Amino acid sequence: MFTSRTNWPLDPNRFTRALEEHRRSGRQLLDLTASNPTACGFDYPREEILTALADPRALDYHPESKGLLEARQAVAKYYDGRAGFSGSVARVNPEHVLLASGTSEAYSHIFRLLCEPGDEILVPAPSYPLFEFLADLADIRLVPYPLLYDHGWQIDFVSLRAALTPRSRAVMVVHPNNPTGSFVKAQEAAELAGICAPREMAIVADEVFLDYGSMPEPARTFALHDAALTFTLSGLSKISLLPQMKLAWTVVSGPAPLVQTAVERLEIIADTYLSPGTPVQLALPKFLALRHALQAQVQNRISANLSVLDAALRQASLLTRLDREGGWYATLRVPVTGTDETLAVSLLERCSVLVHPGHFFNFSKDGFLVLSLITPEREFEEGVKRLRKFFDH
Repeated sequence: MFTSRTNWPLDPNRFTRALEEHRRSGRQLLDLTASNPTACGFDYPREEILTALADPRALDYHPESKGLLEARQAVAKYYDGRAGFSGSVARVNPEHVLLASGTSEAYSHIFRLLCEPGDEILVPAPSYPLFEFLADLADIRLVPYPLLYDHGWQIDFVSLRAALTPRSRAVMVVHPNNPTGSFVKAQEAAELAGICAPREMAIVADEVFLDYGSMPEPARTFALHDAALTFTLSGLSKISLLPQMKLAWTVVSGPAPLVQTAVERLEIIADTYLSPGTPVQLALPKFLALRHALQAQVQNRISANLSVLDAALRQASLLTRLDREGGWYATLRVPVTGTDETLAVSLLERCSVLVHPGHFFNFSKDGFLVLSLITPEREFEEGVKRLRKFFDH
C-alpha cells in the first residue's frame, strides 16, 4: 500500500530511547542541543512582531507565484552591501527571488527542477541529516563528498571530483556549514564553479547561518555569483530567529539564459503550491529589519558560551574544540572508546547532559560531539562542567 520512498526505519534508536526514558524519569535535563531560538530565552520585540502580522491587506488574497513583490524586494535589499564570489553583479534582482514556506520546500522545488528520478546531488559530510529525507521524497540519490579538517575545514576536491558521475546534477554547499561552522572560501567557490559550469551542473548554497560569522565583515554570499547556475537558500528561521513564521526564499543567479529558464520553471512549480501565507509575506520587511537586535543577542550568547567552553577545555586534557568560523554550534573531538552514540547515551544517563553524537551529522568516524552555543548560559555552563568531569574520570 505504501511507497518504498517512505519506507524509513521507524523504530527509535538507542539514543532516542534513552532520551525518552530520561524525560519520563522527571530528572533535570541539561540540553546542549538546543536549536529552537524561541525556546532559548531571547528577548523578542513581541508588539512589533504582532503588529507586523496585523496588516489589513492580509484580508485580501492576491496570489503571486514567486511571492509578493514587496517581500521579494525586501529579500533583495537584505543582500545589499554584501560581496559575492564572482562576476560583476552587485545587487540581487527581486525577479530572481522565489518565496517558499521553508528551505525544505525550496530544496524540494530545486530537486524537482534539476533531477530525474535516480539522479544525484553531491552533499558535504559532515552536514545536517535533513537532506536525506528530502532526497528520498524526490527520488534522487545523495552522494557525500568530505570536508577535511586540517588547520580548519576545507572541501576535499579530490574526493568530490571522484564522486562525479553522468547523473550528477548539482553540488550542494552549506555556507557556513552546520555543524562545522566553516565557510566556503573564495578559491573553493571558484573551483566549484569550474567543476559545475562545464558539466551543466548547478550549485545549491544553503546560507541560513550566513549572518552568524565570527569575522567583523559580512560573509560573501552565493546570491551574487554568476560563474555557474546557483540557487541560494535562506529564510527567517535563523536570520530573524522566527522559525514559526515559515518563510524562506531562493535566489537564482548565474549565466543569464540559465537563470531565465530556471526562474520560469520554478515559478510554475511555486504556482502549483502557492505555499507562503499573505500575512507573513507582508510582514517580511519588518521581520528582516528586526534581525539586527535579535542577532546581536545570539552573538552575545555564542561568545559567552564559547568562553565558558574554552575555559573548561583548558582544564581537560582529553577534549579539544575544532576551529569554527560561524554558525551556532561547536564540535568537540573526544576520546574514542566506543561509538559516539554510546558516548552520548552515557552522558545522558550518568550526567543528565544531552549532546549530539557526531554520527547525527554524518561525521565519517567516531570521536566527535556537537554542542549548541545558543543554549541558555547557565544551563550551558553546568552542562559543560559535567561534560568535563565525565571525561576526567
